[in-house]
Amino acid sequence: MSAALADAIRAKAQALGFDAVGFADAALGPEARTRLKAFVAQGHHGTMGWLAERIEARSHPQALWPEARSVICLGLSYAPAGHALANLRRPEVGNISVYARHRDYHDVMKGMLKHLAQFIVSRCGAGVKVFVDTAPVSEKPLAARAGLGWQGKHTNLVSRRHGSWLFLGEIYTTADLSFDAAGQDRCGTCRRCLDACPTDAFPAPYRLDATRCISYLTIEHQGPIPPALRPAIGNRIYGCDDCLAVCPWNRFAEASKHLKLVGRDDLQSPPLQDLAALDDAGFRRHFAGTPVKRIGRNRFARNVAIAIGNSAQAALLPAARALAGDADPVVADAGRWAAARLSS
Repeated sequence: MSAALADAIRAKAQALGFDAVGFADAALGPEARTRLKAFVAQGHHGTMGWLAERIEARSHPQALWPEARSVICLGLSYAPAGHALANLRRPEVGNISVYARHRDYHDVMKGMLKHLAQFIVSRCGAGVKVFVDTAPVSEKPLAARAGLGWQGKHTNLVSRRHGSWLFLGEIYTTADLSFDAAGQDRCGTCRRCLDACPTDAFPAPYRLDATRCISYLTIEHQGPIPPALRPAIGNRIYGCDDCLAVCPWNRFAEASKHLKLVGRDDLQSPPLQDLAALDDAGFRRHFAGTPVKRIGRNRFARNVAIAIGNSAQAALLPAARALAGDADPVVADAGRWAAARLSS
């Protein structure tokens, strides 16, 4: 029954549009807890206090839900059609991470996961809980355990079929299912992801110092970005794709077929001049429904100011000076830095 049920769930998941599906037992080895504790102990989590607060729950699925017997791991491809790093050669525009150029994937995936969970309940009456990066769930180690891929040297999941471009979600269930073989590490001697990082955020392979990561600095970090790291940020105004985009396994990835995840035209290469002029209301309208909206106008304006300072575009000096007069002190600090860079 467990194998037959797993086959039925896999077929339903594919019919719903999921690009990857795998099954694992509701357990993680002690290395997951050890790795997470070391990450926090070294301070590499920065201001992400939620990582430190629930280490035990994140280290073991049954610590979060004791009745869980199996974990169904699902993946959605968001692979871009074009080159993910093309904007980095255009300093007058802002570069938004590929995953944030359209609908918030949490909303897209959660609806799909709920449909699959309802199917499971209808088939066997098992208990289910759905997660999309909204609870202390170790998504990448579980996905690797379920055979969706392996955690690469950049610490993200790598798939032989989808490269580094998979959104992840999980269904915990009380059902007993047959499990897939765990993914095997196929990074070999390659270190392109480590060498591509603009801010040297990888102290070693398979280890990330989030406090130096551009994704952390532009999204999670709320205060001023350390001046020493600002020049390396370039025009990355929300997230960073460098370590993902250079992975050789991406050559097997086909462009995402999910229309809600395909980048909007106005978010592909937005001019910094226009972004700098957005007030709070304009920011909310422009980024409604996207992941960008969650960081708020002020944090976003800080990022735009830094990109302007890195642009070497004299025409953007008035925009930098306008941001230097912003009511928010963090934005104003970044604006003054940008104006000084352009003036010199």
